Amino acid sequence: MKSVTDTDQGQVLIVEDDVATQRRLARLLAEQAGDDAGMAIAGDIDAAKAQCAERLPDLALVDIGLPDGCGIELIAWLHASHPQVVTVVVSTWGDEETVLAALQAGATGYLLKERDDVELSLALQSIRRGGAPIDPFVAKRILALLPAPPHAKNAAKPRKATEPSGAGLSDRELDILSLVACGHSNRQIAELTALSRLTIESYTKNIYRKLAVNSRTAAVFEAKARRLLR
Repeated sequence: MKSVTDTDQGQVLIVEDDVATQRRLARLLAEQAGDDAGMAIAGDIDAAKAQCAERLPDLALVDIGLPDGCGIELIAWLHASHPQVVTVVVSTWGDEETVLAALQAGATGYLLKERDDVELSLALQSIRRGGAPIDPFVAKRILALLPAPPHAKNAAKPRKATEPSGAGLSDRELDILSLVACGHSNRQIAELTALSRLTIESYTKNIYRKLAVNSRTAAVFEAKARRLLR
């Protein structure tokens, strides 16, 4: 996935009709990028498209409920017309149907507004480094919908530490992937493993690369399909 790196802050488009949320997201982004932050704000879908015509953003933070339609429509339009734009949902809507529709439309991340500033700020930092964060609560609900992989009559023995893991995943990467499957955020995984958050993000990127996916949900789904997780 394209990253919005710290050396090239990139243009961010906030698509949100609530003024307080607009200011909150703008503040969190400005705290990360400083005076170099390039931001535009649109209160509805039409305004967002007009902003894109004027200057195409690198990242679009899109709300679901907008005055002139559903944010998923904008995500689908961006994905079809400007696939280089990274789109991430920031919404109060967290039901399975909406989340799946947004991801299928092309969103690479899904965040909930109810999270505190620290959690949202960490997620935004991950996005700017090329991550694809999905709120742990959302991930849990989506993973619950995934069918369990078919098992042979005689269940396979647990993988030993010396056995090679599928897809070239290391034992540590499998441990982290298991915690991801439980719905833990990167910050929580860092606390549980006594590793730094940046180290967890690095492991997560390697997992994405090895499994050829670009989101937490997709990584868990693929791992279960390959029987790497039980």
